[in-house]
Amino acid sequence: MRVLYRIYPRLSEAGSSPFAAESGTIPAPTAPTEISSPAVTKSNTALPTPLDGRTLLRLSWSHLIELIRLDDPWKRAFYENECVKSSWSKRELQRQISSLLYERTGLSRDKQAVIERARRQASDARLQISELIRDPYVLEFVGLAEQPRYTESDLETALLDHIQTFLLELGSGFCFEARQKRITVGNEHDYIDLVFYHRLLRCHLLIDLKVRHFQHGDAGQMNFYLNYWKREVTSLEDNPPVGLLLCSDKDQTKVEYAIGGLDHQVFVSRYLVALPEPNEIEKLIERDRALWERRGESKAPEPCGPSDES
Repeated sequence: MRVLYRIYPRLSEAGSSPFAAESGTIPAPTAPTEISSPAVTKSNTALPTPLDGRTLLRLSWSHLIELIRLDDPWKRAFYENECVKSSWSKRELQRQISSLLYERTGLSRDKQAVIERARRQASDARLQISELIRDPYVLEFVGLAEQPRYTESDLETALLDHIQTFLLELGSGFCFEARQKRITVGNEHDYIDLVFYHRLLRCHLLIDLKVRHFQHGDAGQMNFYLNYWKREVTSLEDNPPVGLLLCSDKDQTKVEYAIGGLDHQVFVSRYLVALPEPNEIEKLIERDRALWERRGESKAPEPCGPSDES
C-alpha cells in the first residue's frame, strides 16, 4: 500500500478509492512475476510528468499492481499512457510488457507505427500477418552481444536454445515446426533456417537469418523458398506461406525495390542483440501527458478495459 501511494501520490487527491468496487479491501502487492526483459539504461533526464488523479481513476487496481512492478519510471509512464489511450485490460497490459513494447518502440525508426500496431493487435480487429511482423526484433536474450563475431549457425542455435523467449518475441499464435528444413530441386539441396506455423492465421512463416546487411538477392532466395513451399508443402486448408528475412541492418529503399512486385508476402526486419538507450520515447510520453493537461476537465474519464479476462 505504501509503495502504491509513493509511486502514485496523486491518488490521495482523487477522492474515493478507485479500487473499492474491485476488491473491497486493498491487498498487499504480491511478489512480481519474473519477466524476461533486458536491462535498459536509465535516462538522465527529469522524471516524467505524473498523471493527475482524474486520469489515474481510469486505471484499475489490477492495472496499478502490474505497473508498480516496473522500476524504470519512464517505462511505467509509457504503459500508463497506453492503458489510458487504448483501454487495455490487465491481461493485455501484461502481454505488451512481456513483448517488450517499450523497448521496441524506443529502438524503432518509426516509433508511432510500432505503437499503432500494438494498439491494433489489442483491438478486436481481424488479425493479419503484417500486424505480427516486428521491426526490429529484440534478441538480447541470445547472449551474443559480447561476442566480436558470430555466424548464422550461432544465431540459429542461440534462438532455439531460448525457443520459449523467441516465441514470445515473435508474438502470440506461433508454433515452432522445423530448423534447417531441406528442400530439394533439381538434385540440389537448400535449407530454410527456421519454420514456424501460425495456428490462427493458418500459414507458415519461413525465416532466413542473415548476420549482415540486407542484400537484394536475399529477397529472390526467399521468394524461391516460398514458391516451393506453396506448391509442395502447403495444404488446401492453409493460407500461402510468408517469408521473413532477419538481417543485422537494412536500407529501406533497397528493401522496397527488392520485394516490390513479388507474388508472396516477404518481410525484412532488423534484429538487435543489445539495447541502446531509449531517448526519443520520452518525448512521446510527455507529448501525450501535455495534451491531457490541456484538455483538462473537458469530459469525464473512461475506465480502462477489464482488470482481467477469462
